[in-house]
Amino acid sequence: MPIIQITMLEGREQETIEQCIRDVAHTVHNSLGAPLSSIRVIVNEVPKNHFAVGDKLKSEM
Repeated sequence: MPIIQITMLEGREQETIEQCIRDVAHTVHNSLGAPLSSIRVIVNEVPKNHFAVGDKLKSEM
């Protein structure tokens, strides 16, 4: 059972995230031959003030 975790900054449209999940699931299915029903895709959205590059928060950029 492949488990794919995607971590991204919050702010994308819900439809965009859902399409990403579908695309990733199909890519894993096609590349590994895993049944779609066995593939898990988890999206974690991170607030911009909880993510930094060096000492700069993304909310400051």
